[in-house]
Amino acid sequence: MDKCIIDWNNMDNKKTNLSDYDPTVIPSGAKYRMAIVAAEWNAEITDAMLHGAYDTLVKHGVCEDNIMVCRVPGTFELTSSADILLTKRCDLDAVICIGCVIQGETRHFDFICESVANGLANVSIKHGKPVIFSVLTTNDMEQARERSGGKHGNKGVEGAVTALKMCAFNALVC
Repeated sequence: MDKCIIDWNNMDNKKTNLSDYDPTVIPSGAKYRMAIVAAEWNAEITDAMLHGAYDTLVKHGVCEDNIMVCRVPGTFELTSSADILLTKRCDLDAVICIGCVIQGETRHFDFICESVANGLANVSIKHGKPVIFSVLTTNDMEQARERSGGKHGNKGVEGAVTALKMCAFNALVC
């Protein structure tokens, strides 16, 4: 229980790399099959996140032959592609969805972000398998770069770590 107590006085508020994690607590991915779906839109960002996710899965034991990489036109298409994959490929243990939506002058940003977040949650619930939201929702391109391999880490790495942990959780309760 003591591990759950937060000492607000000793918090490091200047943590910059949000993707730092303890590799010793990450479950082996040797028995898992994963899909990574990445949006083509903002490819500079999504490519970096895709590589981070892929490399992290391999680092933690997922066989390269058990990682399916798919591309879709944009972030909006992540929801339907995750649903299609989990419907047609029942051997998949998780889908990591990678996208990047950058705030513009219209409300398009709000509609896409809310739709994708809700959609991916619903796909995960429908199939009873982890569908990981590795979508950057930033104010500008610089923030996206900082979170796709820059000073704030790589959201693709975080997505892979989350997928491994959730697959292990799913295996515990099955």
